[in-house]
Amino acid sequence: MTARDPWGFLQAHTDARIALGRSGNGLPTREVLAFRMAHAQARDAVYTPLDAKLLRGQISAAGVSLPVIEVSSQAPDRTTFLQRPDLGRLLTDEAKLATREMCDVVFVLADGLSARALHENAVPTLAATLIALEGWRVGPVVLARQGRVALADPIGERVNALLSVILIGERPGLSAADSLGAYLTYAPRTGRQNADRNCISNIRAGGMSPATAGHKIAYLLSRARAISGTGVMLKDMSAQTGQIAP
Repeated sequence: MTARDPWGFLQAHTDARIALGRSGNGLPTREVLAFRMAHAQARDAVYTPLDAKLLRGQISAAGVSLPVIEVSSQAPDRTTFLQRPDLGRLLTDEAKLATREMCDVVFVLADGLSARALHENAVPTLAATLIALEGWRVGPVVLARQGRVALADPIGERVNALLSVILIGERPGLSAADSLGAYLTYAPRTGRQNADRNCISNIRAGGMSPATAGHKIAYLLSRARAISGTGVMLKDMSAQTGQIAP
């Protein structure tokens, strides 16, 4: 017999595993099974490879006419990527990113630790952002395999971008294996620190919608360009100014 947890009402406010109840000295069977399912989904998210063909199709279907370029980090495979985070920040295929006339922003779509998050949320977020960037000079869309956040630095430097935005699969938790993060960096170049970036996280069904995330990214990009900086220099005041629905 399962004993009802008196804190069960809190489950309406969070996906965290709280107030699960008790069955004897253990958890109820349904909660044990749900945990195993969540763990399996997290593992699948980590090991699912980036599907460039799928993303290209989504980009085309969304009406995004920007050129698409595929690159890889210096992590040659998933095992190396997981064991050597430093290699995930270094770029190969530099020749594919020929130096171009300066653009305002370049978008990088990277698998990170959840290609599933990328497949489900990246292109809707990208499309929503671009709608709000009318008049901006936007560089190519770069699809990056085995990529960490800092991989956007050499990419942005290579394509001569004023700002970079990397949409990347976040580390899966046991309540969200499909969460996408967006990291913005002003004047991206190798050696940038995390303090130089702004992050919008939890972009997914059940979290922040891609439409809202796109508006927030566009707002932060506009502010970053105005103040010539991101990271600790840039605060998200969109809700206070009424530009973005809270």
